[in-house]
Amino acid sequence: MFLTVDLGTSATKAVLWDDDGPVAMGRAEVPTFHPEPGWAEQDSDDWWSSTLDACAQVRAQDERHFLEVTAVGFSTARETFVPVDADGHALGRALLWSDRRAGEEAADLVASAGGLDTLRERTGIMVDAGSPVAKAAWLRAHQPDRLRRARWLLGPRDLVFRRLTGEVATDTTVAGRSGFYDLDGELAPETAAGVEELLPPVSAPTTAVALAATEVGLPAGTRVVLGAGDRACEVLGAGASSGTPIVSWGTTTNVSLPTPTLPNPLPPGFVASPGAIEGHLLEAGLSASGAALTWLQQLTGLDQLALVDAAAAAEPGARGVVALPWLNGARAPWWRPGARAAFLNLTPAHGPGDLARALYEAVAYDVARSLEGLSSAAGDGSITATGGGVAGPLWVQLLAAITGRPVVLRRSGEAASAGACLLVGRAVGAPLDLDRVNPVVTTTRPDASLAKRYRQLRPLVDRVAHGLLGIDLSEWSAGWT
Repeated sequence: MFLTVDLGTSATKAVLWDDDGPVAMGRAEVPTFHPEPGWAEQDSDDWWSSTLDACAQVRAQDERHFLEVTAVGFSTARETFVPVDADGHALGRALLWSDRRAGEEAADLVASAGGLDTLRERTGIMVDAGSPVAKAAWLRAHQPDRLRRARWLLGPRDLVFRRLTGEVATDTTVAGRSGFYDLDGELAPETAAGVEELLPPVSAPTTAVALAATEVGLPAGTRVVLGAGDRACEVLGAGASSGTPIVSWGTTTNVSLPTPTLPNPLPPGFVASPGAIEGHLLEAGLSASGAALTWLQQLTGLDQLALVDAAAAAEPGARGVVALPWLNGARAPWWRPGARAAFLNLTPAHGPGDLARALYEAVAYDVARSLEGLSSAAGDGSITATGGGVAGPLWVQLLAAITGRPVVLRRSGEAASAGACLLVGRAVGAPLDLDRVNPVVTTTRPDASLAKRYRQLRPLVDRVAHGLLGIDLSEWSAGWT
């Protein structure tokens, strides 16, 4: 029996696995705080308490099998960190990947490196306000005492791993998305200067050490596997390949493609990071998707299921409403941090269902644009969908119709947890079969009439997107976002 812990942005999930898949699952919410416009913080103690809570739920569901666990492993959100002292105590709240306070610092890093593409070719990432390198520079400029008192900069999994084992470590997939390292895994002096001593040692995702802390309910000596970042785990748990990208719906939506070697130059709009076992990932991280629907849910007062049902009942094309879901700036494939979300062509006749459907369609259009940038690498085959959006048929139906590709679903929408399970098995010498742990259950092919309708609409929505990107609202919105 294996136990996985997925430290996500909004929740921590613990899953108990045997050779045939998940046996029990626990989930604990993790609150996010927004003390200033554009800021996103968490109390790192919540990472630990949510881990204990989620594991306790699993034990309560199936104590007999829980006590048979031989190894624990992790999947984790990336680009989030907190300064901690030598004893592992957090020095203030953590800065999330979605925190946008470091825009000026990001611009300075990009300028000093010779431009965004130059820095991307060196580090693999698009350095923007959310990048750890930019947020570390912000701390150095605005809260220098936190860095002076710090011994480490630790992400969610890093902190939990330390509390469980006493060891300080991060893994190659998380380090590779920080901006502190180049694509060869070496420190990049232009971005890591001044914080080199605060970065945790980097180890392989399959690194395993003995459990020391027993608060999770397992005996000391149980193997604890370091694991990997959420996207690196997802491609394993979903069976993605160089011909079958994965599209993951969550707070944001991400397109990920494993590749044995990186193309030179990198495809437009994509970033690169190390794979969990070998090779690299090409990734396109879109702007808000699940977060945009949550925002609309709060705005309309409808619960999630009611809003999704209303979107499914709305006409294709949302009766003319065009959405641009860029609440946190336009990310892949555009990479325009100053862009903002919008609904266009609204009339008094439109309702929440039209707006929700327009948001779903807008995210699918950005997925299609991103995949088109990968045409030489990804071919025209199927894509695998995972994440919260696969629970209902609308997202999968739209994804197939707008991309023109069959969409494969596996049994568990928690591909990151499944991938972490596969890593645990590999680390302890008990490899698992993906098609037993997380088999394919359905394939949704593009509906011909729906695909035709979206092909007709695509030139219009492209013109709208390009038109809004040409409007600079940064001065007017300064201080509000």
